[in-house]
Formats: sequence, structure tokens, C-alpha cells
Amino acid sequence: MSEVKYTEDNIRSLDWKEHIRIRPGMYIGKLGDGSSVDDGIYILIKEVIDNCIDEYVMGHGKKIEIDLVDGKMSIRDYGRGIPLGKVVDCVSKINTGGKYDSKAFKKSVGLNGVGTKAVNALSSYFKVVATREGKSKFAEFEKGELVNDSKIVKSDDENGTLVVFYPDETIFKKFKFRTEYIENQLWNYAYLNAGLRIKFNGKTFYSKNGLLDLLERKTNPEEIRYDIIHKMDEDIEFAITHGNQYGEEYYSFVNGQNTTHGGTHLAAFREGIVKGAREFYNKSFETKDILSSIIGAVSVRVEEPVFESQTKTKLGSINMGPKSPTVRTFVSEYVREKLSNHLHKNPNVAEALLKRIQQSERERKDIAGIKKLANQRAKKANLHNKKLRDCRLHLDDKKKKNEEDILNTTIFITEGDSASGSITKARNVQTQAVFSLRGKPLNCFGLTKKIVYENEELNLLQHALNIEDGIEFLRFNRVVIATDADVDGMHIRLLLLTFFLQFFPDLVKHGHLYILATPLFRVRDKKKTFYCYSENEKQEAIQKLRGKPEITRFKGLGEISPNEFEDFIGENIQLEPVFLPEGAKIDEVLSYYMGKNTPERQKFIINNLKVEEDVIREKEVIDMDEEVEELIP
Repeated sequence: MSEVKYTEDNIRSLDWKEHIRIRPGMYIGKLGDGSSVDDGIYILIKEVIDNCIDEYVMGHGKKIEIDLVDGKMSIRDYGRGIPLGKVVDCVSKINTGGKYDSKAFKKSVGLNGVGTKAVNALSSYFKVVATREGKSKFAEFEKGELVNDSKIVKSDDENGTLVVFYPDETIFKKFKFRTEYIENQLWNYAYLNAGLRIKFNGKTFYSKNGLLDLLERKTNPEEIRYDIIHKMDEDIEFAITHGNQYGEEYYSFVNGQNTTHGGTHLAAFREGIVKGAREFYNKSFETKDILSSIIGAVSVRVEEPVFESQTKTKLGSINMGPKSPTVRTFVSEYVREKLSNHLHKNPNVAEALLKRIQQSERERKDIAGIKKLANQRAKKANLHNKKLRDCRLHLDDKKKKNEEDILNTTIFITEGDSASGSITKARNVQTQAVFSLRGKPLNCFGLTKKIVYENEELNLLQHALNIEDGIEFLRFNRVVIATDADVDGMHIRLLLLTFFLQFFPDLVKHGHLYILATPLFRVRDKKKTFYCYSENEKQEAIQKLRGKPEITRFKGLGEISPNEFEDFIGENIQLEPVFLPEGAKIDEVLSYYMGKNTPERQKFIINNLKVEEDVIREKEVIDMDEEVEELIP
């Protein structure tokens, strides 16, 4: 074995754009293709809009205009505009920016000076235009390289900054912006900046009442137990109510940043609610009973926030400012005081909250014995070997897990030995896990959570995901339903969707649930192979191959070899996120899909089931509906 030389020639320094392009995960988390809300292309949007928001917070500009055309993003604010002599530096030199001057940006989203530089470096095309006091200047880049640096010219445009970028397709493979994710992102900006008007592709996002509007949009008036409690001060705002759903549902923010993984402020928010309720009722209720079915939102503004990752999704433990209390103490005490006072002044709310707490208490005690036995069964079942083929990231308890690792974790829920076997052999064992169902899961429509502990399959599934008490400690960022592309597969998919919507709706609301798209056909000749996800794709593939190609119809996941499957759950994975429309009534959604046999539901299944012949479609759908009918309690 030859000796490896280690000399001065082996040492080299990367310039700013090289380092970002080689290690993009350090700056924007995971890359992805746009199917996940935390994929990199949405972080790029966020980094640009954050600068616009900072201008608004400082009192400059009341509108932001955003356009998306063929994958190219255009974001224009009406703030002060970047100082014209520093336009190029602000988007291409690390540690350059106005946010280091705390007088100008006291409570900014981020202070790392990387934001738009990362967008620039990771875009195949990037343009910045600054307009300031009757003058304008622009600069254009390609993959971070400056290709056009204009002179300063006179301009009649309003002050502000325009950024246009197109993500680099060599980094973001087959990316696709999903407007649902972008719109949700923009609604959050609107709620946290009451009075700001954001326009996106002609649609306006505006909030007058901040987090009150957020909770009103996230809930249905018929499903909440009392009017939303909304309180705000200079550096804190919160809103809470209770519903009838299972679990806890929170939306937390720091300096306008959606902290999807919570942190110190969210822990303090929950703590304050518990303290306030116990103080008012003068009774030591269990924490779970007070917080069960809660829907809450909290926003704080702090100086120089410390996040636990570059993507700023979890707040660390810090002070509110010099000589100020910690975030935890400040938030907890504020919430406790305001909640207790509100209950004193609103006896109807106090009565409704008490009934909700007492109901949760009864439900908890009712399933306590069953829950204990179910947990014991889960341990005896040797979960990690029989039902769950875990990923190494979780099996290695000694390894320190960073946010990027967690964001890349996926669990596939499948049915049958052949399907789970193919995925298990093809998966990335470091970050991908497989949970194997035995037969069709129970139809949970209309049942209580007691059934989850009585049913072994569902109990083991919730343990595998670690969502028994909510999604705060969810073990996998992406929960993927992987079923065959036939009637049985569609049925299993509906049953699993029912399970999650009935008992863990926040898993869906927070964008963790997906459907795996697998090819229906393989079209190949001796030289080339096409995998097709629809009849149209099959026909296009046939046209591209001359002669009579071999056509294979995949009827089940088990028919796809592990070597082929590796591509479908690897770099070229196609996932369809499960969306729940804002304000949707879960009971009505479940009733539509899993209730009594209706022509409307048959029509929906016919239009969404991928099989070869329409005649077969209608017969299979009718058979499936009859089978669903028999399962309804």
C-alpha cells in the first residue's frame, strides 16, 4: 500500500460560493425536490423574504410583491434599498450586511450574513436590483459568479430591492415549487407582521389581527370549545383555544421565523398555560389533561437569537436582551398571568376550558390500564426487529444527531412481505426505515383513541413513530405510505390516512405525511429503459423506442426488483405530500372518504386510481366501496 502524501499542496482555501455549493446542507438544510415544506428551495425563498420583512419591521415599506413563473422567483420589497455602492458585496461576500449593525436591525431573523449569498451561490441565475433616492443599480450572477455589474443610473422607481433567482438544477434535482407551501409560508409572514401586504402571483396575503387571524384560519368555529384567547405586547404575542382533536397543535415563531421544531419559547409557552390554568382553578391538573386538544400560537422577538441550526427551526436558551430575563422565564410568566386574568374576566371561557380538562382527565384514566398493557406488548413484540427495520441513525444512540440528519429521515409504511422486502433491500439504511403492516389496518373512522392501544398493528405503528403523546418527538421527518397501485393499495392508503387524520392530524398539518409514487410500467428495449408513472408516460416512452419494446405492468411493489427500487426511493424519489385544506373539518373529510357508499366518492376514486381500463376501474371501485361499507362501524 503506497503512502498517502500530506503536504502544502493538499491544502486549499475555498472561496465563498464554492463552500456553499459543496456543502449546501450547512446553509439551507436538506436539498430535496420541493415535495417537503423544509426542502432547500423554500429556504432560498425565506432568506430573501426575511430581508424584506426586516425592512418592514424597521418601518420601511408596507408591501412585498412576489411572482413565480416557470420556476423563477421574483421578490420585490419597497424598503430603503441596498446602499448602491454595496449591492454586489451584500449578495456575494460572506459576513457582509446591515444586520451586523444592531441599531438598524435590533431584532432581525438572522445575523449570520449568509442568507442572500446562499441564494446567489445555489442559483443558476441570480439578479439583484437596488433602487434608492432616485438612482438604481443591478448585478447579475450565474452560480455565484458575477457576470454583469451595472453602473449607477437615474431611476423613477420607488425605493426598494428586487431579487430574481432560479435554483440550480444541478443541485436541486428535478425541483418543483409547490404553491401550497409557499402560500402557507406567506400567510405566516402576514400574521406576524400585521398591516403588511404581500402579493403572490396576484393573490393578496394580509392580516389585521396577527396570531388571532392565524388560529381562526387554522381552526373551524364549530370545532373549538371557546373563543380564541389572544394577547400581545411589544415583544410577545400568543393565541390559544381548545378543540376536540387528539394531541397538541402549536405554531411558534421567533423574530418572524417559523420555528417548526419549537425550542425554549414553545416549552415556556406550554409551561405558562399549565401554570395559568392550575393557578386559576387552584387544582394540580395533569399537564397532559390541560394541554390535550389545545391549538396555540406564540411569537417572540428577541435580540440576537441563538438557533440550534442554520435553518433556524429551533430556538436555544437565551436572554431577551441585556440585563433581561431568559426567554423561558419571560414567556412562561407572561402567558401564566394573561391566561389567569382572562379566565377571571371571562367565566364562560373558564367553564368551557374546565369541561375540556375534565374530559381529557376521564379519557386518560379510561385508557390507562389498556395503555399500560399495550406498551408492555410493544416491548415484548421486539418492535425494532419484527415490525420495524429501523435506520442506523436511530439505532446508534451514541451518535450525535444534527438537524440535517433528522430532516433526511424517512419511514416507509408498507404491507406484505414481498413489498417490505424489496424496500428494505433497496433503502438507504442510514436514514430510511421500513414498517411492515400485516394485512389491512383497522378502519378507525368514528372510533376513539382507545382502539389504538387495543389494536396491535396501530399500537406498534404509533410506537415506531414515537407519536403516542403528539409529534414533538416524531422520529422520522417524512412518513411515507407505500402501497401498491391497485384497489387494495388504494384501500390500505385510505385506512392509514384515516388513522392519522383521526388521531394525529398535526402530523398531516405540519407536512410530515406523504404518498410514495411508484412506476406503473417499465418500457424497454436492449439499449434503453423508461419507468412510467402513467398511461401517457407509457405511450411517450413507446414512441421514443423504435420497434416493439418490452412493456411490463407493475401490479405490486413486490414485483419491482430491489435494484430497480433503489432508484425510486433514492435520488429520484417521487413523493406526493398529503395536504389538509385550511379550516377543513376532519370529521367531514373522513366521512366523505370512509363513510357510507356515495356516488361522489366512487367518482373521486375512479378519477384518482391508476389502472389500465376504465371498465376495470369502475368494477374495482364498486367492489372496494362495498368492502369499505362492511368495515364501517
